[in-house]
Amino acid sequence: MMTNVNQQELEELYELARKAAENSYSPYSEFRVGAALRLTNGEIVTGTNVENVSYGLTICAERSALVRAVSEFGPKVRVAAVAVANLNGKASPPCGACRQVLAEFIEPGAPVVFPVEDGTRRMTFGELLPLGTEMKLK
Repeated sequence: MMTNVNQQELEELYELARKAAENSYSPYSEFRVGAALRLTNGEIVTGTNVENVSYGLTICAERSALVRAVSEFGPKVRVAAVAVANLNGKASPPCGACRQVLAEFIEPGAPVVFPVEDGTRRMTFGELLPLGTEMKLK
């Protein structure tokens, strides 16, 4: 079971997220986002944003990847690292909904890398959503 992710692995994960963004369905915002998750079993799963004319029905890349991970590996899947990228050159940390959904499957110390205005930023999941994983109803 994989728990530590090094810088090279994060960079590779980020590139996979960028590649996933190429498949984005974003005709309304034209904001093309991809996400890549490294799971604790060593597998990597990607996802992209899929928009809908009713914006509330849009699914973000991070949730798309997570749903795929659960579909492929079952409900006990755990996330070791997250990378988010976009093809628009804009900042895009995981949104609040994605953070909340990821909290079900990730540990607070897991690294998350995402674009900011001048490059990329790396934070732990706990920094992105303080107390998020402690608030589970399990």
